[in-house]
Amino acid sequence: MPTGKMLLLSCCAPCSAGVIKTLAESGADFAVAFYNPNIRPALEYEKRRDENKRVCDLFHVPFIEFDYDPENWDCATAGLLGEPERGKRCDICFYMRLKKVAVWAKQNGYNTFSSVLGISRYKDFDQVCRAAQKVSNEISLLYDTTNWRLNGGEALRQAMEKELGLYRQRYCGCKPR
Repeated sequence: MPTGKMLLLSCCAPCSAGVIKTLAESGADFAVAFYNPNIRPALEYEKRRDENKRVCDLFHVPFIEFDYDPENWDCATAGLLGEPERGKRCDICFYMRLKKVAVWAKQNGYNTFSSVLGISRYKDFDQVCRAAQKVSNEISLLYDTTNWRLNGGEALRQAMEKELGLYRQRYCGCKPR
């Protein structure tokens, strides 16, 4: 478990519900950040945001929404639309999102940041950690590398998804090819 005040970047409620429950029940001092400019269309973004906020409210966890800025994501990933899952576009996307959240965390008194970006079996946990470590080194803020998938995390994620009847999307959120 992380120590100190942590900001957790979340992509969606199904990926974060088990982590939020675990952290909240352990008494961790944390908040959830929602910064996902990659999600398209805007209606999909709103569904994911609202479900994420619902889970945070259920566990009395602060929820921080960053501006929805898909144009910024488009600029950062220009020319990489055809990249496969786990490709160069993901490197840039993870870095961009983690950096924004980490900078905000540092400016607002958090001493650690983490994410659920690597919890999905469709994502590369090590790829997420490499992007996070780069951010950590650049701004001198500790990244908690807990692999939330392990030690029953995946089973808890699935159970929470069913128990809460969470909206489950069928794609990560990037613009369709």
